[in-house]
Amino acid sequence: MSKMMIVNLPVRDLSASTAFYVALGGTVNAQFSGEKSTSLMFSDSVGVMLLTHDHYNEFTQRPIGDARRDSQVMIVLTVGDRDTVDATLASAVAAGGRADPNPAQDLGFMYNRHVEDPDGYVWEIVWMNLQG
Repeated sequence: MSKMMIVNLPVRDLSASTAFYVALGGTVNAQFSGEKSTSLMFSDSVGVMLLTHDHYNEFTQRPIGDARRDSQVMIVLTVGDRDTVDATLASAVAAGGRADPNPAQDLGFMYNRHVEDPDGYVWEIVWMNLQG
């Protein structure tokens, strides 16, 4: 089995967050989803698990921070071209996200923008020209 990366996120409103992450490009994995969580896959090896606060608290004794107030993590999602950066951001905003909480960057070989999910987690949507 190849290695996978799954990001677990506590969310306030599971339905709203699921809609946001589907708009961001995730596909719901029904096998690992239910009333208290939604599993979304962005590729064969990258996933996001959304957990209600009560369910998330079953796995940790630490308090859940407020991502709207404190920067906790910035997660990068790469896409295939510059236009897809803007299209992905527009789709995520239409599903409840907030566009550009951080300034966009256009370095020629790399273009990125940010979108904040309904709970305040920031996703950086990036295109990079790896051919140089």
